[in-house]
Amino acid sequence: QVQLVESGGGLVQAGGSLRLSCAASGRTLSSYGMGWFRQAPGKEREFVASISSRGTITYYADSVKDRFTISRDNDKNMVYLQMTSLKPEDTAVYYCAGSTRLYGDSSRYKKDFDYWGQGTQVTVSS
Repeated sequence: QVQLVESGGGLVQAGGSLRLSCAASGRTLSSYGMGWFRQAPGKEREFVASISSRGTITYYADSVKDRFTISRDNDKNMVYLQMTSLKPEDTAVYYCAGSTRLYGDSSRYKKDFDYWGQGTQVTVSS
């Protein structure tokens, strides 16, 4: 079983950038499809971005396309989310998620991910 820990969240002004990191322990990430989701207060958890086990397939939510970039370093057991041109509506708790069922593939759907981190808060001020 893999454990996921997010870091890199914080307070940033609109237009700024942040880089989130997801560190995995317990298992190597090379066989896991990985994703980032977010949840704002009073809203459901929503898809942000995902990446296949080898990094060849990526998906993005329309709301973050061209602003966010997901990447991974399997040698370091890390997944990243580079966020640029941040907007107040990006404010949320961001969660890292993974699944061996997504080996070689990626997904936009929460139900396809089995392992979740505790989340990291991102706050974008206007």
